[in-house]
Amino acid sequence: MTGVKICGVNSPAAFDAALAADWIGFVFFPRSPRFVRAAEAAALSARHVGGPKRVGLFVEPSDSEIEAVLAEVQLDILQVYARPGRVAALAARFGLPVWQAIPVQSASDLPVSAGAAAALLIEPRAPADATRPGGNGLTMDWTTLAVWHPPCPWLLAGGLRPDNVARAIAESGATAVDVSSGVEDAPGRKSPALIAAFIGAARSGAAPPARS
Repeated sequence: MTGVKICGVNSPAAFDAALAADWIGFVFFPRSPRFVRAAEAAALSARHVGGPKRVGLFVEPSDSEIEAVLAEVQLDILQVYARPGRVAALAARFGLPVWQAIPVQSASDLPVSAGAAAALLIEPRAPADATRPGGNGLTMDWTTLAVWHPPCPWLLAGGLRPDNVARAIAESGATAVDVSSGVEDAPGRKSPALIAAFIGAARSGAAPPARS
């Protein structure tokens, strides 16, 4: 069964809908419309004990930044935009699995080694004028990934929605997917209905019927 991560959860309704996923992501990057403070993430996480693993997303974080978040909310995984050496240092410092985001523009960008990363998040390279890293709602050529030999577990991200995630899984061979803007009805505002539809489509491997 395909693993599903709902990223950028920042409201009680979104959190409750995401309990059907495998991972719930909190974004600790202030420039993101999905940004939450540590105390806000802790309050959301406390709504349900157990369930999906909690993932904290950080961009080029300092140790003190992560320490401050972990002092308030328990995370199971750190997801970072950082250099491989920094990934190794964070894994050693905090004793948590670290997922490394890998921006991809062509097949030559696909990594052959995981380094210290416990998993890789594969997504389209952000446009040159983007104000934040990540897929920025863009998709990539999923068939490129079908011939890639991943060095460790990985997740597919970037431009995924309820109406295309099944095709993305089929064409890429992904065993886990990560979605953020694709389940929103406005930037930073998650839709419980779209979250449920996305999880259902990813799990079933079938695209939902087109909207009329």
